[in-house]
Amino acid sequence: MMTRLFGAPIKRIEDPRLLRGQGAYLDDLGSDALAAAFVRSPHAHGRILDIDVSDAIDIDGLVAIYTYDDLPGPLAEPLPLLIPHPALTQGRTPHALAKDEVNHVGEAIAMVVARDRYIAEDAAERVVVHYAQLPPVVGIQAARAADRLVHDDVPGNLGARMTQAIGDVDAALAAAPHRLALDLTVERSASMPLEGRGVLARWDRDSKRLRVWTSTQTSTGVRAAVAAKLDLPLGAVEVITPDVGGGFGVKIVHPWPEEVLVPFAARALDRPVKFTEDRREHFVASAHERAQIQHVDVGFDDQGRIHGLDVRFWHDHGAYTPYGLIVPIITSTQLLGPYRVHDYRVTFDSLYTNTVIVTPYRGAGRPQGVFAMERTMDAIARALDLDRADVRAANFIQPEEMPYDHGLIFQDGRPLCYDSGDYPGTLAKLKALIGWSDFEQFRADARAEGRRVGIGLAMYVEGTGVGPYEGGHVHVETSGKVKVATGLTSQGQGHQTAFAQIVADELGVALEDVEVVTGDTRRFPYAVGTFASRAAVMSGSAVALAARVVRQKALRIAGEALEASPDDLEIVDGQVRVKGAPGVTIGLGTVAVLSNPLRYAFDEASKAATQFAIGNPDKPPVDEDDEPGLEGKDYYSPAQSTFANGAHAVIVETDPDTAEIKILRYCVVHDCGNLINPRIVEGQVHGGVAQGVGGALYERMVYDEHGQLLNASFMDFLMPYVTEVPSAIEIDHLETPSPLNPLGIKGAGEAGVIPSAAVFASAIEDAEGIPIRAMPISPSDLFTLRARADRLTSERPGPRAPAAGPLEEIA
Repeated sequence: MMTRLFGAPIKRIEDPRLLRGQGAYLDDLGSDALAAAFVRSPHAHGRILDIDVSDAIDIDGLVAIYTYDDLPGPLAEPLPLLIPHPALTQGRTPHALAKDEVNHVGEAIAMVVARDRYIAEDAAERVVVHYAQLPPVVGIQAARAADRLVHDDVPGNLGARMTQAIGDVDAALAAAPHRLALDLTVERSASMPLEGRGVLARWDRDSKRLRVWTSTQTSTGVRAAVAAKLDLPLGAVEVITPDVGGGFGVKIVHPWPEEVLVPFAARALDRPVKFTEDRREHFVASAHERAQIQHVDVGFDDQGRIHGLDVRFWHDHGAYTPYGLIVPIITSTQLLGPYRVHDYRVTFDSLYTNTVIVTPYRGAGRPQGVFAMERTMDAIARALDLDRADVRAANFIQPEEMPYDHGLIFQDGRPLCYDSGDYPGTLAKLKALIGWSDFEQFRADARAEGRRVGIGLAMYVEGTGVGPYEGGHVHVETSGKVKVATGLTSQGQGHQTAFAQIVADELGVALEDVEVVTGDTRRFPYAVGTFASRAAVMSGSAVALAARVVRQKALRIAGEALEASPDDLEIVDGQVRVKGAPGVTIGLGTVAVLSNPLRYAFDEASKAATQFAIGNPDKPPVDEDDEPGLEGKDYYSPAQSTFANGAHAVIVETDPDTAEIKILRYCVVHDCGNLINPRIVEGQVHGGVAQGVGGALYERMVYDEHGQLLNASFMDFLMPYVTEVPSAIEIDHLETPSPLNPLGIKGAGEAGVIPSAAVFASAIEDAEGIPIRAMPISPSDLFTLRARADRLTSERPGPRAPAAGPLEEIA
């Protein structure tokens, strides 16, 4: 009997090829292609008066220069608003090349195509653009003030205002025994994959077909956009996603301007054309995330139970809104986390600024929501002098209350209804893992050595597996090998391994006999994409359903051949056999032969191979209505998202002199339902924690008042090295299966990053005795907070509160 593969910590089968340098990324392709470069705006806001290309056109090797006026038909229209929303009454998207006005530094104005990238860059530098500069709007406060407008036709810079509410919040707050208000800030950051964006296109003039390779998270979305913008039949466009060197959300947007412009140029010039983004371009011309200002008003009782919660926040969505309101909607709903809040109101303003667009980055609005809620929980605990874990426990939704409907609408337009989870169990595991009850002794021992330490925890619930659908195709070849295809893309998540585990189990074949292809519209033309911790839930379920179609057909055909009921058959090691009679078998490859009447009729070798099992070798054992081939296709479309959850805890040490923040321990408990592969899940958590450390302690986008990004390089945008990431991340799992899909699974891709800002704020506050209300926090920030606290203490009587004592409110 084969060992079950689902749930086994199998090594990733895609890694050896990548580790040997045999990957094929976008820039490895198209050695014969022309190169594209872009003229980008040096100004954050301005009107384009004139574009002068006269100094560039005589450069040897230049092939073409395109500006907005050269764009035909649909390509001249604004790029699509991907996810409209009724509240987004003032949505704006850019043109592929700027028309009349630029709204952020880095916006594309002209595309230059040349023999190679060096020539293209030289020519781009000689294109002279004349501007009438306009005053930019930089930052949330400037957008709220609305002294200047990003778009003349958008009053107040307000793209959208949205409110959701349950219960009577005003009455609940007024009646609450205690009340607190917090003002919080999360700064702008970005995902920074190792590989930037890139696209390669080839036009076949004879067949009038376009083939596009792009480093994307949504190959089928790019296909649809390219077909629409270039006025081509959908079937005439093929999009292939090669190996992708990281996505984390920034490669979701479809299409980027370059993804329609490069195919346009390839068709117009009848030559392959390629663009690969350089690092500065990625900083100023791709996408950012995170920036919000939040105000929380909470009412609670003596046990720390929340009676009323009123949240107002302001979200910076940059110069355009191609991805709609997904990020602030997620913040507003996922903010509630694992807690029962009967009276809740949240209102957000999504605001235009003259900065790079904001689209989902790993966590996608959840880190901001968790920061608001977990800071609130810690503030309640401090106010009541209660254990922070106990306050959380007092507010938990209980396992027996599942499914739990909050009465709000989630990002997918469906009810915010938790399908499963055991939040008390998650917290109990975390406390045991970090040694929560023993920490005060550790603090005392550290204090005796002159060291300052603190402990923090944060909890979260993450909506995963968002719809609308994904599909899968499973094909058993006559060799017995199994080919699996699904439309979403891969950027390092381990899809080739996890999906192979699912299919191998469903079909009873060896893992090495299963090959998985993702992100190739030639193999699977319809999909949504890889984002929002959805791939395992959506495509995993789809390939499982497709494999079950194949299994059912295989057992039926084999039953005819073996003169046995399909109910009496099983598939083990790629052989269909009668249960209890392992000597009576037929291989899946042979079943695949039998499933194809035409091949059976004309292939004498195949006929001879199966003659032993069939009384009449001239009549294949397939139904007349059967499609030939042992293959199946199915789609999975969920009724709603499924909700994973988890908790993080960290112990930090803050240097009393330099304010350096050192991570001593980092613990994670995660519940993503049934685990397909614990090794892959833990790898996802490790990667997320690394990004979370960066977002909490190092990374921020710094704009000046002119809209210039001051740290648009890895010299100035600080990312953690391996020396700053915990060398040992301690992980435990809780598995509460989801009832919503055939595998009982939930997503795991963003688990590591979601609570990071909140958990570090909790631990640093615990170490310092100073309120932490803004993230990220650097040693310089902490040093400034200390100085401010000391100044305030000196201005009023009494000593400054020691670490872990009652917090002072610092204006």
